[in-house]
Amino acid sequence: MRCVIITGVSRGLGAALARVLLDREAVVLGVGRSSAAGLEGERYRFAACDLADVAGIDAALAPAFGALSGLSPRSVCLVNNAATVEPVGLVAMHDGAAIDRSLAVNLAAPVALSALFLRAFADTAVERRIVNVSSGAARSAIAGESLYCAAKAGLEMLTKVLAVEVRDATFRAVSLRPGVIDTDMQTVMRAQDEHTLPGVAMFRDFKSSGRLATPEDAALRIADRIVFGTVRHGATYAWPDLDRPMPE
Repeated sequence: MRCVIITGVSRGLGAALARVLLDREAVVLGVGRSSAAGLEGERYRFAACDLADVAGIDAALAPAFGALSGLSPRSVCLVNNAATVEPVGLVAMHDGAAIDRSLAVNLAAPVALSALFLRAFADTAVERRIVNVSSGAARSAIAGESLYCAAKAGLEMLTKVLAVEVRDATFRAVSLRPGVIDTDMQTVMRAQDEHTLPGVAMFRDFKSSGRLATPEDAALRIADRIVFGTVRHGATYAWPDLDRPMPE
Protein backbone atom coordinates (compact mmCIF):
# COMPACT_ATOMS: atom_id res chain seq x y z
CA MET A 1 0.00 0.00 0.00
CA ARG A 2 1.25 3.47 -0.93
CA CYS A 3 0.09 6.51 1.04
CA VAL A 4 0.45 10.15 0.00
CA ILE A 5 -0.26 13.24 2.11
CA ILE A 6 -0.98 16.37 0.07
CA THR A 7 -1.48 19.86 1.45
CA GLY A 8 -3.62 22.36 -0.44
CA VAL A 9 -6.15 19.99 -2.02
CA SER A 10 -9.00 22.45 -2.48
CA ARG A 11 -8.05 23.30 -6.06
CA GLY A 12 -5.23 23.60 -8.57
CA LEU A 13 -2.25 21.27 -8.58
CA GLY A 14 -3.09 19.77 -5.18
CA ALA A 15 -6.56 18.67 -6.21
CA ALA A 16 -5.33 17.37 -9.58
CA LEU A 17 -2.49 15.45 -7.97
CA ALA A 18 -4.85 13.88 -5.44
CA ARG A 19 -7.10 12.64 -8.26
CA VAL A 20 -4.18 11.16 -10.20
CA LEU A 21 -2.82 9.39 -7.13
CA LEU A 22 -6.23 7.96 -6.29
CA ASP A 23 -6.35 6.63 -9.86
CA ARG A 24 -2.96 5.03 -9.14
CA GLU A 25 -4.67 3.26 -6.19
CA ALA A 26 -2.79 5.17 -3.51
CA VAL A 27 -4.35 6.10 -0.19
CA VAL A 28 -4.48 9.90 -0.16
CA LEU A 29 -4.74 12.17 2.87
CA GLY A 30 -5.69 15.71 1.86
CA VAL A 31 -4.79 18.53 4.22
CA GLY A 32 -6.11 22.09 4.20
CA ARG A 33 -8.97 24.34 5.14
CA SER A 34 -11.21 22.60 2.60
CA SER A 35 -11.18 19.78 0.08
CA ALA A 36 -12.02 19.84 -3.63
CA ALA A 37 -15.38 18.63 -4.85
CA GLY A 38 -15.25 15.07 -6.10
CA LEU A 39 -12.38 13.92 -3.92
CA GLU A 40 -13.95 10.98 -2.16
CA GLY A 41 -13.95 7.22 -1.86
CA GLU A 42 -12.59 4.68 0.61
CA ARG A 43 -8.96 5.55 -0.18
CA TYR A 44 -9.41 9.31 0.30
CA ARG A 45 -9.23 11.00 3.67
CA PHE A 46 -9.31 14.68 4.59
CA ALA A 47 -7.92 16.44 7.65
CA ALA A 48 -9.00 20.05 8.15
CA CYS A 49 -6.14 22.35 9.15
CA ASP A 50 -5.42 26.06 8.75
CA LEU A 51 -1.72 25.98 7.88
CA ALA A 52 -1.35 29.62 8.90
CA ASP A 53 -1.81 28.37 12.48
CA VAL A 54 1.58 26.68 12.67
CA ALA A 55 1.38 26.11 16.41
CA GLY A 56 -1.82 24.10 15.91
CA ILE A 57 -0.54 21.77 13.18
CA ASP A 58 0.58 18.94 15.46
CA ALA A 59 -2.73 18.76 17.32
CA ALA A 60 -4.75 19.02 14.11
CA LEU A 61 -2.86 16.44 12.08
CA ALA A 62 -1.12 13.99 14.42
CA PRO A 63 -4.22 11.73 14.63
CA ALA A 64 -4.54 11.55 10.84
CA PHE A 65 -0.82 10.88 10.38
CA GLY A 66 -0.99 8.20 13.08
CA ALA A 67 -3.95 6.54 11.35
CA LEU A 68 -1.96 6.29 8.11
CA SER A 69 1.00 4.84 9.96
CA GLY A 70 -1.37 2.27 11.44
CA LEU A 71 -2.13 1.00 7.93
CA SER A 72 1.47 -0.26 7.71
CA PRO A 73 2.11 1.22 4.24
CA ARG A 74 5.12 0.13 2.24
CA SER A 75 5.69 3.75 1.21
CA VAL A 76 4.47 7.16 2.34
CA CYS A 77 5.06 10.57 0.79
CA LEU A 78 4.37 14.09 2.07
CA VAL A 79 3.78 16.69 -0.66
CA ASN A 80 4.12 20.18 0.79
CA ASN A 81 2.03 21.82 -1.92
CA ALA A 82 -0.11 24.44 -0.15
CA ALA A 83 1.02 28.02 -0.79
CA THR A 84 -0.19 31.58 -1.12
CA VAL A 85 1.11 34.37 -3.37
CA GLU A 86 -0.55 37.00 -1.23
CA PRO A 87 0.16 39.63 -0.20
CA VAL A 88 1.42 40.87 -3.55
CA GLY A 89 3.26 44.18 -3.45
CA LEU A 90 6.57 45.88 -2.83
CA VAL A 91 8.20 45.23 0.53
CA ALA A 92 7.22 48.64 1.94
CA MET A 93 3.54 47.85 1.35
CA HIS A 94 3.34 44.92 3.77
CA ASP A 95 2.27 45.00 7.40
CA GLY A 96 3.32 42.53 10.05
CA ALA A 97 0.11 40.50 10.03
CA ALA A 98 0.27 39.88 6.27
CA ILE A 99 3.95 38.98 6.46
CA ASP A 100 3.31 36.57 9.31
CA ARG A 101 0.51 34.73 7.50
CA SER A 102 2.39 34.47 4.21
CA LEU A 103 5.57 33.05 5.73
CA ALA A 104 3.54 30.76 7.98
CA VAL A 105 1.73 29.09 5.09
CA ASN A 106 4.64 29.05 2.64
CA LEU A 107 7.56 28.15 4.89
CA ALA A 108 6.84 27.57 8.59
CA ALA A 109 4.00 25.12 7.93
CA PRO A 110 6.09 22.89 5.63
CA VAL A 111 8.80 22.75 8.31
CA ALA A 112 6.23 21.77 10.94
CA LEU A 113 4.64 19.21 8.62
CA SER A 114 8.02 17.70 7.80
CA ALA A 115 8.86 17.40 11.50
CA LEU A 116 5.53 15.72 12.24
CA PHE A 117 5.97 13.40 9.24
CA LEU A 118 9.41 12.26 10.42
CA ARG A 119 8.08 11.51 13.90
CA ALA A 120 4.95 9.74 12.68
CA PHE A 121 6.77 7.62 10.12
CA ALA A 122 9.99 6.75 11.89
CA ASP A 123 10.16 3.12 10.73
CA THR A 124 13.15 2.88 8.39
CA ALA A 125 11.65 -0.23 6.78
CA VAL A 126 9.06 2.06 5.16
CA GLU A 127 9.99 4.05 2.06
CA ARG A 128 9.45 7.71 3.00
CA ARG A 129 9.61 10.83 0.87
CA ILE A 130 9.04 14.57 1.28
CA VAL A 131 8.35 16.63 -1.83
CA ASN A 132 8.58 20.37 -1.27
CA VAL A 133 6.73 22.19 -4.04
CA SER A 134 8.87 25.22 -4.82
CA SER A 135 9.04 27.66 -7.72
CA GLY A 136 11.44 29.41 -10.04
CA ALA A 137 10.86 32.31 -7.63
CA ALA A 138 13.25 30.53 -5.25
CA ARG A 139 16.04 31.54 -7.61
CA SER A 140 14.72 34.62 -9.42
CA ALA A 141 13.94 37.82 -7.51
CA ILE A 142 10.51 39.15 -8.54
CA ALA A 143 9.65 42.71 -7.54
CA GLY A 144 6.33 42.62 -5.72
CA GLU A 145 6.72 39.00 -4.65
CA SER A 146 9.34 39.30 -1.89
CA LEU A 147 7.58 37.06 0.62
CA TYR A 148 6.84 34.31 -1.89
CA CYS A 149 10.41 34.38 -3.25
CA ALA A 150 11.95 34.30 0.22
CA ALA A 151 9.71 31.46 1.38
CA LYS A 152 10.40 29.30 -1.66
CA ALA A 153 14.14 29.83 -1.30
CA GLY A 154 13.80 28.77 2.32
CA LEU A 155 11.77 25.73 1.32
CA GLU A 156 14.53 24.55 -1.00
CA MET A 157 17.05 24.98 1.81
CA LEU A 158 14.77 22.87 4.02
CA THR A 159 15.09 20.10 1.43
CA LYS A 160 18.87 20.32 1.53
CA VAL A 161 18.92 20.27 5.34
CA LEU A 162 16.67 17.20 5.41
CA ALA A 163 19.10 15.50 3.03
CA VAL A 164 22.02 15.99 5.41
CA GLU A 165 20.04 15.26 8.59
CA VAL A 166 18.23 12.09 7.51
CA ARG A 167 20.60 9.63 5.89
CA ASP A 168 18.35 6.57 5.95
CA ALA A 169 18.46 4.66 2.68
CA THR A 170 14.66 4.57 2.68
CA PHE A 171 14.18 8.36 2.94
CA ARG A 172 14.34 11.01 0.23
CA ALA A 173 13.61 14.74 0.27
CA VAL A 174 13.38 16.72 -2.96
CA SER A 175 12.29 20.14 -4.15
CA LEU A 176 9.97 20.45 -7.13
CA ARG A 177 9.59 23.52 -9.32
CA PRO A 178 6.41 22.59 -11.21
CA GLY A 179 6.56 25.41 -13.74
CA VAL A 180 3.76 27.83 -14.57
CA ILE A 181 0.37 26.16 -14.16
CA ASP A 182 -3.05 27.56 -14.98
CA THR A 183 -4.28 28.00 -11.40
CA ASP A 184 -5.92 30.68 -9.26
CA MET A 185 -2.44 31.92 -8.31
CA GLN A 186 -1.77 32.92 -11.89
CA THR A 187 -5.16 34.66 -12.06
CA VAL A 188 -4.29 36.71 -8.99
CA MET A 189 -0.94 37.73 -10.46
CA ARG A 190 -2.42 38.80 -13.81
CA ALA A 191 -4.96 40.99 -12.01
CA GLN A 192 -2.32 43.19 -10.34
CA ASP A 193 -1.36 46.69 -11.49
CA GLU A 194 2.20 47.65 -12.35
CA HIS A 195 2.68 49.66 -9.15
CA THR A 196 1.93 46.60 -7.02
CA LEU A 197 3.62 44.05 -9.30
CA PRO A 198 6.10 45.73 -11.68
CA GLY A 199 6.54 42.51 -13.66
CA VAL A 200 2.84 41.83 -14.17
CA ALA A 201 3.34 41.73 -17.97
CA MET A 202 5.30 38.50 -17.59
CA PHE A 203 2.36 36.77 -15.92
CA ARG A 204 -0.08 38.07 -18.52
CA ASP A 205 2.23 36.78 -21.25
CA PHE A 206 2.24 33.30 -19.69
CA LYS A 207 -1.50 33.16 -20.36
CA SER A 208 -1.66 34.92 -23.73
CA SER A 209 1.21 32.88 -25.20
CA GLY A 210 -0.26 29.55 -24.05
CA ARG A 211 2.66 28.72 -21.75
CA LEU A 212 0.53 27.64 -18.80
CA ALA A 213 0.31 23.89 -18.23
CA THR A 214 -2.97 22.46 -17.01
CA PRO A 215 -2.98 21.14 -13.44
CA GLU A 216 -4.02 17.74 -14.79
CA ASP A 217 -1.09 17.45 -17.21
CA ALA A 218 1.38 18.58 -14.57
CA ALA A 219 -0.06 16.20 -11.97
CA LEU A 220 0.29 13.16 -14.23
CA ARG A 221 4.02 13.67 -14.72
CA ILE A 222 4.68 14.74 -11.14
CA ALA A 223 2.93 11.67 -9.75
CA ASP A 224 4.85 9.22 -11.90
CA ARG A 225 8.23 10.94 -11.85
CA ILE A 226 8.54 12.73 -8.52
CA VAL A 227 6.11 11.08 -6.10
CA PHE A 228 6.72 7.49 -7.17
CA GLY A 229 9.85 7.65 -9.35
CA THR A 230 13.52 7.34 -8.41
CA VAL A 231 14.87 10.66 -7.15
CA ARG A 232 18.17 11.96 -5.78
CA HIS A 233 18.15 12.92 -2.11
CA GLY A 234 18.28 16.70 -1.62
CA ALA A 235 17.92 17.53 -5.32
CA THR A 236 15.68 20.03 -7.10
CA TYR A 237 13.60 18.98 -10.09
CA ALA A 238 12.10 21.53 -12.48
CA TRP A 239 9.34 21.32 -15.09
CA PRO A 240 9.37 20.19 -17.83
CA ASP A 241 12.51 18.07 -17.45
CA LEU A 242 11.58 15.97 -14.44
CA ASP A 243 13.80 13.06 -15.50
CA ARG A 244 16.97 14.62 -14.10
CA PRO A 245 17.73 16.95 -11.20
CA MET A 246 18.87 20.52 -11.73
CA PRO A 247 22.63 21.18 -11.48
CA GLU A 248 23.79 22.19 -8.03
